[in-house]
Amino acid sequence: MSNKLSSFGKSLLRRRVLDYSNEETQFARCLSTLDLIALGVGATLGAGVYVLAGEVARDKAGPAIVLCFLIAALSSMLAGLCYAEFGARVPKTGSAYLYSYVTVGEIWAFITGWNLILSYMIGTASVARAWSSTFDNLVEQKISGFLKTCMEMKVPGNVLAEYPDLFALTLVLLLTGLLAFGVSESALVNKIFTGINLVVLGFITISGFVKGDTKNWNLTKEDYIRYINDSNSSITLNVEEHFGVGGFAPFGLSGVLTGAATCFYAFVGFDCIATTSEEAKNPKRSIPVGIVASLLICFFAYFGVSAALTLMMPYYQLDDQSPLPEAFTYVGWAPARYIVAVGSLCALSTSLLGSMFPMPRVIYAMAEDGLLFRALSRMNSRTKTPLLATVVSGIIAALMAFFFDLAALVDLMSIGTLLAYSLVAICVLILRYQPGNLNSSSQTEKLVEMVEGEKVAVNGGDSGDEYDMEMDKGRLREAFTVKLLLYPSGNTPTQTSGIIVYTTTAIISGFITALCVILANCLMEVLALNPIVVVPCVILTLLCVVCVVIICRQPQSKEALTFKVPLLPWLPLFSVFVNVYLMMQLDWGTWVRFTVWMILGFLIYFFYGIRNSSEAGRSSPRKYNSALSVTVHHDSDEEEGSSP
Repeated sequence: MSNKLSSFGKSLLRRRVLDYSNEETQFARCLSTLDLIALGVGATLGAGVYVLAGEVARDKAGPAIVLCFLIAALSSMLAGLCYAEFGARVPKTGSAYLYSYVTVGEIWAFITGWNLILSYMIGTASVARAWSSTFDNLVEQKISGFLKTCMEMKVPGNVLAEYPDLFALTLVLLLTGLLAFGVSESALVNKIFTGINLVVLGFITISGFVKGDTKNWNLTKEDYIRYINDSNSSITLNVEEHFGVGGFAPFGLSGVLTGAATCFYAFVGFDCIATTSEEAKNPKRSIPVGIVASLLICFFAYFGVSAALTLMMPYYQLDDQSPLPEAFTYVGWAPARYIVAVGSLCALSTSLLGSMFPMPRVIYAMAEDGLLFRALSRMNSRTKTPLLATVVSGIIAALMAFFFDLAALVDLMSIGTLLAYSLVAICVLILRYQPGNLNSSSQTEKLVEMVEGEKVAVNGGDSGDEYDMEMDKGRLREAFTVKLLLYPSGNTPTQTSGIIVYTTTAIISGFITALCVILANCLMEVLALNPIVVVPCVILTLLCVVCVVIICRQPQSKEALTFKVPLLPWLPLFSVFVNVYLMMQLDWGTWVRFTVWMILGFLIYFFYGIRNSSEAGRSSPRKYNSALSVTVHHDSDEEEGSSP
């Protein structure tokens, strides 16, 4: 019984072998660095830039919204840098799913991939409905009026929409056809729409600085009272709620931090670049550059638009649905609303493409590994795209946009994205402290040969490895002692030091999660220095510091990469903290829906994926399961997928 449980546990934690002996790919390598930057900017810089700035500035931060976007950009950059390193390290399709597979094991990879699919699917459907709604507003609600009259759906529970959105259905199906036709054509369309969007945002920023007034960044209580008295509307005088204390940050530091948490989601989308590894011409260079450049461009766009908006109009007068058209009307440039409308539609188009582009590629990667139905990994020989995965995912997303009211499901996108960000940061941290590299035995990993019935490590042909395994095999197999936690035996990683980092990272992840649960639910008590809440927070923080010190003491890998995350282990761990904290702020209803989705996923995995996994069929002793298993073996029956 114990052997069966051990075997089952090892199956859940087996890791993907990366074989670089054959650099050819079934995809068409046609995307340049510019294409990837445009894809990242298009997916990230969606319609939120036209709406979000007004909402956050009016209700949460005032003119200090520029600081909200700065904090959010820095937090997003943490995740972006982790993705960038993996893009340089693992130039294969699959994004966070693959990164998890090669590092922490199959079950975590499946959870990540399954939730990414949900995130992309809901994102596609919700953006399609937003596109339809925006266009409907331009034609004075004639489309929605007709559909409500002819096809109204009255179903209790707020699950189905008021009417089936034929426009959104058609839009998703058209873009599905475009993606199925070829990646280069999709990239061209994306570059055009992204270019138009950036031109419009540039126009908005310049207009704001030309027509704006710096007085709007230093408003007083008298200005607000005068506005209320002069207004003919039925607005009630509520200084604390609607005005705050005035000045640049009217709602104080708490308002800035709350606004930054909201603005963080405005930078979600750059991870679609990581799914293009096998379609980029030079992925090890283009993916890191594309991720960092797209995040920087998005930050300057958000910063410029929010600054312009709050300069043009007092923050308490902003409209939370259409702030930019109202702001241009306020300064006497009402016709500019049509330019804003064009930019908004282009932003929605690129955001829609950014959601649809990575979805079939994650499905393809999971199906190719056997975790999803293998038929979904079929490639079209002419277009070199995962045709069946593209069509199936497009049809499902189109039907979701057609029937469902997605307002209650949008938060599910956040769980999938934040979970992926957290796991990628953890994977980067773990791999930087492991011996060897991720290459398989066919190229740079050590080969194992049978010599007189005993396995002996020999050089696999890569003279550039950081150490010679045959000469250093004694230290690689060193026994664990408590002293090694703070005083490792050398300057290069060993299997023992790698296991120490792996275990310590798992432990500190638990501490961070517990700390975030307390902070998310008892923040006011913490600020009030309630000892019942503060003491556990202090203890958890000290335990986290101890774990960080242990990790810092371990030797890092000296493997040469085109990009490396700086400030290890602090930067990845802080990224994990930010992501987990945001996850803990989601409501219980979202977690219940997440649980239902995961139950469905586990049914597929445990009844199909675990038995059909490609890694389950790898039994050759000439391959190791990952960098975490680089060692000298004496047990000829040791399973390839064992955990560290």
